[in-house]
Amino acid sequence: MVPRSPLSKDDSPDDYIIPNNHILIEDRRWHCYGTHPERLTRMAFTATRRVLGNDAGLGYPEFVFSTDRSVKKLNARFRDKNKPTNVLTFEPSFPGGNGSIILAFETVQREAREAQLSLKARTAHLIVHGLLHLAGYDHHHPGDAKAMEAKETRILRMMGLADPWKSVKRTTS
Repeated sequence: MVPRSPLSKDDSPDDYIIPNNHILIEDRRWHCYGTHPERLTRMAFTATRRVLGNDAGLGYPEFVFSTDRSVKKLNARFRDKNKPTNVLTFEPSFPGGNGSIILAFETVQREAREAQLSLKARTAHLIVHGLLHLAGYDHHHPGDAKAMEAKETRILRMMGLADPWKSVKRTTS
């Protein structure tokens, strides 16, 4: 059994507020399955900031809960990969910018099902994954991947979620 999140007990709602206009739900299916994307995004953001500290250079990114179709177009345009992916992270386009994290519903849902996870758990993992990319973490080299995975696990446990690396296939982009 996964322990209840310490964040829900101790956090002030004003700790790290992400403005509502920084969370865009393009597909209403994100509201199904108990995902609550706005609340999940705020919890993931707060936990990530707590673990990384305020000096991590993590601003207030925009979060877009989208579809495979939209993410496929962006992936083709910016990464030359004509297929959807679970999450795309875009660095800020100017100094002092905040970046963007875009999730594809159908891919995230499929990955959750394949890994026997809730959509909420898989979504939380990918939000944290995107936030770590924006904070400068990467997974292209084995040592870097281990460090990033350790941070993801610590953050998700802080949120009351299980270690994603015990059950999730390595499919994060």
